[in-house]
Amino acid sequence: MITTEKTAELVAKFGGNEKNSGSTEVQVAILTERIKNLTGHFSQNKKDHSGMRGLMKMIGQRRSLLKYLSNKDEARYTKLIGELGLRK
Repeated sequence: MITTEKTAELVAKFGGNEKNSGSTEVQVAILTERIKNLTGHFSQNKKDHSGMRGLMKMIGQRRSLLKYLSNKDEARYTKLIGELGLRK
């Protein structure tokens, strides 16, 4: 689980202010944090297949948002993946 404080911190960092929680950058940052937390869970619980399905849905949603951002504004896309450390 991601805490409310961590969510507020991500919104403030990637959204520009604390009220801009709907921007693509904020959504990708929150999904990335949730994915990082779940990958630790799956290293211990290998047979949690229903949870793995939810993880795959989150990864797909993040991929869609990143593709949208890449098509809309390449500079924002490269800045975001650099800050989150998604691609090398």
